[in-house]
Amino acid sequence: MWFRQDLRLRDNPALSFAAEQGSVLPVYILDDSCEEQFQPGGASRWWLHHSLQSLHQSLDKQLHCLKGDASALLLALVKRHGIKRVVWNRCYEPWQIARDTQIKQTLLDAGVEVHSFNGHLLWEPWQVLKKDGTPYKVFTPYYRRGCLGKAPPRMPVSAPQELNIEYLEDEDKGLQSLALMPNIAWYSQMQELWSPGEAGAADTLSRFLPECLGAYKAERDFPEIQATSRLSPHLHFGEISVNQVWYAALDSKGGNREDIGLDCYLSELGWREFSHYLLYHFPTLPTDNFSPKFAGFAWRDDPSDLSAWQLGQTGIPIVDAGMRELWQTGTMHNRVRMVVGSFLVKNLLLHWSKGERWFWNTLLDADLAANCASWQWVAGTGADAAPYFRIFNPLLQGQRFDPKGHYVRKYCPELSKVPDKFIHNPWDAPQAILEYANVTLGENYPKPIVDLKASRLRALDAFAQAKETYAQAKEALVESP
Repeated sequence: MWFRQDLRLRDNPALSFAAEQGSVLPVYILDDSCEEQFQPGGASRWWLHHSLQSLHQSLDKQLHCLKGDASALLLALVKRHGIKRVVWNRCYEPWQIARDTQIKQTLLDAGVEVHSFNGHLLWEPWQVLKKDGTPYKVFTPYYRRGCLGKAPPRMPVSAPQELNIEYLEDEDKGLQSLALMPNIAWYSQMQELWSPGEAGAADTLSRFLPECLGAYKAERDFPEIQATSRLSPHLHFGEISVNQVWYAALDSKGGNREDIGLDCYLSELGWREFSHYLLYHFPTLPTDNFSPKFAGFAWRDDPSDLSAWQLGQTGIPIVDAGMRELWQTGTMHNRVRMVVGSFLVKNLLLHWSKGERWFWNTLLDADLAANCASWQWVAGTGADAAPYFRIFNPLLQGQRFDPKGHYVRKYCPELSKVPDKFIHNPWDAPQAILEYANVTLGENYPKPIVDLKASRLRALDAFAQAKETYAQAKEALVESP
């Protein structure tokens, strides 16, 4: 049994199948043969270490941990021990699909049975297509017509009642051999906030459903309220399946799909599906603009602005609070993610890939599909993207969704004494109020690195110019003999 993004015992189709066949050799391989950009970032590595530690305990400390080229390692195991069957749950990132296809053929050529299962998505990407056989590019018809129009997702299955584990001590290099934990203990606050592993995932779901699901639609946009599920890292590493979450949410509302909170939450699970769907059908999504209109867009290159954004030192409180939350906790509220993303690509005109890479290294739930699809969405370059003229105003977003400034004050404590009226725009506060609040702009809190109104107009001009240039190039192509 080759564990990957399915670090759980319950509702694990491949593990259930393996348990029914006989003795099981559970293996996890940290495949470092892939390109560097696809290897886990720092925050993800911390989570993965603890998730594997949890799975190791669940398997009576008999998980085999290996590091290297998965193809070579699996083939060597098969040959050394006469293994007749290899099973896994499918992964959907392009490099994994290519690797798994090659591994499958190699094992089949060696006379080994190979079985793969869907343990990660509600619907397989190749099963949801438009009437003409092409993939959807807009979320609502994809989800409402394409997904919900299909057979319901499979029901979750229990953990194997009997699991006869074959443990080969000489083959197990140990969890520490993966070297996932960083040398510097920057993760201390994360450790207090999160419980990686299957049990932690179950506890998180059991808290969310009774406490938050009913008011999910009304409260999910307010960062000071714990109204979101916080399940994304658990889902990414497969400590809980999306099928378990889907049916648990339905059951909590008696299957009433008309419930507003339930429908809204299930559609968010639908967005997760849509991201994986897009990546499957359009494998260049992590590197190339989905929309060709932006191929020649004049992005800025400003390391100083990028650094200020990364460190939460832009002088725009809601943006700084979000970036500091990310650094300290390994996550960021979803509404604030859209705000900081819009600020980077539109107010600063920095390429969306700069944000995608930073999130990849700092998010506990860093997921290739969700990360690149979401960044392209907010940049206006992606599928079903926010239109180029939609620019989140961080001042108005802060005033609307953090009206009392509790979120900003939590992560920007130097602004703690600034009155609510100016908490999101301290640059407009009278000098006497700033002195009372012990705030000196440019010293203990930065001045804004960009003028919001001027930068918005600059972005609109740049995006309009790119659109016009694309139209002219397209017209010239049509007219050419």
